[in-house]
Amino acid sequence: MRPFPGAEHRGRGHRGEHADCEHRGGRSEGHGGGRRQRFFGHGELRLVILNILKQSASHGYELIKAIEGLTQGHYSPSPGVIYPTLDLLQDQGLITVQEEDGGRKKIEITADGSQLLEESHEHLEQIQTRLKARMVGHELRKNPQMKRALDNFKAVLDLKVNQGDISDAQLKQIIGLIDRAALDISQLD
Repeated sequence: MRPFPGAEHRGRGHRGEHADCEHRGGRSEGHGGGRRQRFFGHGELRLVILNILKQSASHGYELIKAIEGLTQGHYSPSPGVIYPTLDLLQDQGLITVQEEDGGRKKIEITADGSQLLEESHEHLEQIQTRLKARMVGHELRKNPQMKRALDNFKAVLDLKVNQGDISDAQLKQIIGLIDRAALDISQLD
């Protein structure tokens, strides 16, 4: 019995195969065209879900909202991503799903799920660190002057380094300027 009716037909490929590699809408962050950087690599969404469930049992919609909260609203996994992933976690014995009154499904982590989470502690910390760093970038880009300054910096760097003949001495000088600017910024009160 599938805990989430039709879940095997959601998303791409087999249940959960690409579930935690989804791009949000296939759009780039800034200007149209390319694809967004993934919020979660292969297998990482499963760890994030297990970590949320470690805190308390949940429901599918609540998991979606919790992940959206972790990314400060910048990523919200679709039901076509969440439910196949939950099916996969259940098939692996990492979660249990029980129907409650009203048809809602209560999702809990199992002992095997807790053990996997413990074994993956270092990887989960890396995911959390990467998410925090990425959210800083989102916050910076909300300020129009900061966005302009960052875009200007990237454009000048791209022109100088990627589109011109640059000597080793010039490259060393650019690296020194960037390192000094980083140090100056870190020492601001």
